[in-house]
Formats: sequence, C-alpha cells, structure tokens
Amino acid sequence: MAMLEVSDIHTFYGNIEALKGISLEVEEGEVVTLIGSNGAGKSTTLRSISGLSPPREGSIRFKGQEIGETPPQDIVRLGISQSPEGRKCFQRMTVRENLDLGAYMRKDDYENDMTRVFDLFPRLKEREKQKAGTMSGGEQQMLAIGRALMAQPELLLLDEPSMGLAPILVERIYETVAEINKQGTTILLVEQNANYALEVSSRGYVLETGAVALTDASSKLRENPDVQAAYLGGG
Repeated sequence: MAMLEVSDIHTFYGNIEALKGISLEVEEGEVVTLIGSNGAGKSTTLRSISGLSPPREGSIRFKGQEIGETPPQDIVRLGISQSPEGRKCFQRMTVRENLDLGAYMRKDDYENDMTRVFDLFPRLKEREKQKAGTMSGGEQQMLAIGRALMAQPELLLLDEPSMGLAPILVERIYETVAEINKQGTTILLVEQNANYALEVSSRGYVLETGAVALTDASSKLRENPDVQAAYLGGG
C-alpha cells in the first residue's frame, strides 16, 4: 500500500474542471515530482491533497485512510503539510513567529524541530528575530519550507520552491530538499524547473490540461524526447 493514493480525482473551481481524473501514488520515502506548464493542474493537485480545494469526485487515501473530504487542519494533524506556491509567509511576523505558527497544533515541546529547521537553513537562525517581509525571496522560501516542517509531516507537499529565485539559491534549496528526504520525510514536489525536479526525484508525472499525460522513473523522463522538447530545453 502506497503512503498516498490519489485515484481519478476531479476538482473544480466553480464550473471549471481543473483536474480531469488525476491518479498518482507516492511510496513512503520517495521524492515524486509533478511537472507541466502553467495551468496544467500541478498546484491544484496539491491543494486537493491538502484539503484546500477538495475534489468533487474520486478518492484520496493517506496511509489507507480516505481524506478527500477531510478539513485541511485535520489533514495536517494526520501528517501532511504544504509549503505553498508564492511562499505566503506572514510578512509582519518574525522568522521565529512564522515557525511557531507551523507548530500551532502541536501540544508537545517542538524545540528539537526548531533546531532541525535552523540546522537545515542556518540563514533563518541568523534572521530569527527579523520580520519575514524584510527578507529576500530565497530566505522567505527557506522560511516557508521550515514552517511546513514544524508540523512534523510524514508527507511534505512542496509547491514551486524555485520560483523567482536566482540559480545559486535554487541549487541550495534543492540540496536541502534532498537532505529533508534523506532524514525520512516523503516529498511530493510541484515544479516548473523540470531539470531540478527530475534530478532530485525518483519518479515523475507529467501533467497536461488537468490530466496525467505521462509517468515514469525520473531518469527515463529526462531521456524522453517529448519531455526534453517541452520542459528541458531540448529538441
């Protein structure tokens, strides 16, 4: 049984069908990526899983439990947290306050996880008392990922972590994504930068207009002429 099983989900925004029967699986310990152009349904897939845009049809199961109609806060409690597209840090709050909010439903002492986040992102430790709104885009991306990790997720949903970042920062973010996975967190990654996404992941799904067009091992997708032409700058 896969950790996450998404089966034939149809998600709508009003009368517009954004997802047209998406199915995918994520095994425990994997990094799986969703790639595709703008409007393909990548972010909507993550929003459906996290309960922010629940599907109208289909099934989403996490560790065997149906979560398709579960409220977002309860999905976090079950072990899924999301670092959203656009980072969405609380601009007027400090780094520390943003991280505290990531752990807002926890009743235990979470200082070990705070230390883990600061070890993963030393820049956040340096900026602990700084307001998020005064930080660079790269620092805010680190904060968004760190905030999601404060919920102790078993499955981390990462939505466009490289968006708007300089290449050197993208490389740093992806080194950290690999380290988070190495430490035991399963990751479902949405990314337009297909080169980085396929490098860090073991498997990938190519989405086109709300449907899965192709799925394979990431190494195979990198070699696929159609994927190269459409997403990797080849062809």
